[in-house]
Amino acid sequence: MVPLSLRVPVPFEYVFPHGALALGVDTQVDFDRRGEGDDQARDKDSGERIWVVRVMDLDPEAGRFGRSTEVKVKVIAPHRPVLPTSMVPGYPPSVEFDGLTLTPYVDSQRCKPAGDCKARMAYSLRATAIRPAAAGVVPAAA
Repeated sequence: MVPLSLRVPVPFEYVFPHGALALGVDTQVDFDRRGEGDDQARDKDSGERIWVVRVMDLDPEAGRFGRSTEVKVKVIAPHRPVLPTSMVPGYPPSVEFDGLTLTPYVDSQRCKPAGDCKARMAYSLRATAIRPAAAGVVPAAA
């Protein structure tokens, strides 16, 4: 039987062929636990904390056709991921993710009550760790 939440392992280079810059790390809030003191979401399988790493996709096509250049990757880890030091002062650090998985889903937020539905296929990204981008790696050609 295929699980309802299919997680497809993918190489970092497949999702971010031109690389990614880390913009920040936040906690994933579990709104059902608000007011309990520790309302951070936990992974259903491992019980580990969920951290949201905001990254800028360096693909030159990322901003076209309504796509956002900012992507969120959920990192499942017991402690807050530490972003590496940037190799270029004044710019966000270039990063890669280990254990990256992709989960497809139908985004129906564009559907209107009147029946006009522009649902689309979307995906969420999860990882087990974040690390500095490999030195000397040249991003894929545009």
